Amino acid sequence: MGRAVRPGLTTAELDRLAETVIRDCGARPAFKGYRGFPASICPSINEEVVHGMPGNRALKDGDIIGIDVGAELNGWYGDAAKTFAVGPVSDEATRLMQVTEEALMRGLAQARAGNRVGDISNAVQTYVEQNGFSVVRDLVGHGIGREMHEEPAIPNYGPPGKGPRLVVGQVLAIEPMVNAGGHAVITRPDGWTVATKDGRLSAHFEHTVAVGPEGPEILSVLMDGQ
Repeated sequence: MGRAVRPGLTTAELDRLAETVIRDCGARPAFKGYRGFPASICPSINEEVVHGMPGNRALKDGDIIGIDVGAELNGWYGDAAKTFAVGPVSDEATRLMQVTEEALMRGLAQARAGNRVGDISNAVQTYVEQNGFSVVRDLVGHGIGREMHEEPAIPNYGPPGKGPRLVVGQVLAIEPMVNAGGHAVITRPDGWTVATKDGRLSAHFEHTVAVGPEGPEILSVLMDGQ
C-alpha cells in the first residue's frame, strides 16, 4: 500500500489494490464484512485517527494517510497499520509519524513473558508525552489469533506493572494512535470514521507481535523491511 500512495490516488483505488493483493496470496480481507464494514482497508487521512472509509476522496500533496489492514489465512488473523506521507508534508506531520512509530517499537519491546499489559501501555504513553503529543484513550490494541479481536485489551496509556501478565505464545496487535493535539476523538456520522476532536493531525502504527521464548517476535514486518 505504501508504494502505491501518491497524489491523485483515491482511497477506493487503494482498497481495491489491497483486496487484490490479499486474495492473490490466498488469504481473505479480514475487515471486509466485519461488523458490517464494507471494505478491505481503513484509510484515515490527516485528522482521521482510525476506521476511515474508502471512497472517492483523492490524496493530495501534504496529506498523511494511515492505512490499517487485516488478513485471515487458514483460520489465523494478522493486523497491521502504517501512516504514510503523500508527497512533501509539514515538519509537524513528519515528527508525529516518527514519534508514533518509535512509540510502537518501545511498546512492543515490552511484549515479553512475565511482563504485564501495562508495561506496553506505559512505554507508549511515556514516549509520546515526552515528545509533546497525546495518545488516544478511547481506542486500544488487542489480542489476535483465531479471531480478529481477542483478549487482552491493550491501552496506549496507563501505569506499568498493571493488567494481565504476558505468557509465551500470546499474539498481540499493538497499535499506538497518536494525536498532535489533545487526546479527545469523535466518531463521524458514517458510524465508523474516528477523528480528532480538535481537528489536528493523527498518526497510527501497528504490528502483530508474538510473545516468544526469547522476547517479542514481530509477525507483520514486510519483506522489504518497511
